[in-house]
Amino acid sequence: MIEAVTYYAGRGGPNLGEALLRAFEKTCEIARLNPEIGVVWRSKTRMLSLDRFPYNLIYVFQQGNLRVIALAHQRRRPGYWRGRTPEPR
Repeated sequence: MIEAVTYYAGRGGPNLGEALLRAFEKTCEIARLNPEIGVVWRSKTRMLSLDRFPYNLIYVFQQGNLRVIALAHQRRRPGYWRGRTPEPR
């Protein structure tokens, strides 16, 4: 997340970096309030796209809690996060 915000802030100014952060927070809130809204993706995870940015939120909703597995760029390093477990540690 930090890398992505830094990248967008460097390319388009601090407002663009902040816009990415807001889009991430909004998507997390949507997933928290409607956990089944995301597309089922790999086992127990779900995927939900961020507005305006080429990122997907990969998450699980367990025991009333949203757990973000990855903020995955839609075109770069596909699947780098797949080794992360959706199970609580």
